Amino acid sequence: MKYLVLIAYPPDGWAKASPEQQQEWMADHGRFHEAVGPAILGGEALAGPESATTLRHIDGKPVLTDGPFAETAEMIGGFYLLEAPDLDTVTGWCEILPDGYSLEIRPCIDVDMPS
Repeated sequence: MKYLVLIAYPPDGWAKASPEQQQEWMADHGRFHEAVGPAILGGEALAGPESATTLRHIDGKPVLTDGPFAETAEMIGGFYLLEAPDLDTVTGWCEILPDGYSLEIRPCIDVDMPS
């Protein structure tokens, strides 16, 4: 089964962290990569919410706006896409990641697309 792990943290979390704390967080990600290995199907760090573009349909027409979809106390800073046998495995792996994160873990579902 595939799982998406969304990584959220306060918008100023990285900027306020000391260089030592930043190095520790990066080391946690390194340990995560070592532990999870080929079960990581993808993942990226994301630019800040100020760089977002939101597309909404208003009166049936697409409208683009700058900025995130909603104001939040945390921002999505990155993600991992993992292959795992179950949620318990994923949560065990995610315990390796920095403890300042809020991690949202969601199973991916297969959607049959019409051909």
